[in-house]
Amino acid sequence: MKASETIHAYGHKNVTSRNRMTLEITKETHLTVRGDCIIALAANKGARDLSPEFKKLAQNDKAKITLTIEADGEIEVVSACGHPQLSFTHPTDLVVRKSDYACSRTLAVHADKAAIDLPETLVKKLQDPKQRVKVTLTVERTT
Repeated sequence: MKASETIHAYGHKNVTSRNRMTLEITKETHLTVRGDCIIALAANKGARDLSPEFKKLAQNDKAKITLTIEADGEIEVVSACGHPQLSFTHPTDLVVRKSDYACSRTLAVHADKAAIDLPETLVKKLQDPKQRVKVTLTVERTT
């Protein structure tokens, strides 16, 4: 069983990508440098906007979740896991975590990368407010 979602967002001049534990995509359009996990803004979806099929598959600790982040030809893949406590109720945010903490904003846990792990070349592109960012989310339930 598999489901996919496509999220469209933009870069921002204050993207620092310095957070060691999380990365975030948000529908918000304002960012201060304190938001060091946020990598893309003005997204067309938050956690609650994901399809029921995606949510159901991701609410399992055997689910594998992949984020493919694309910006101006640069592609980075982040692998993570689902969790039974994912609620997908937050209206604006999607947070990927290296830990197993789950809240309304959490998209995936036990990720192999956080914001700080993204390549510098991609981060530079994510610092351009005109840069379109495409994030493809795929969840697959393993048995």
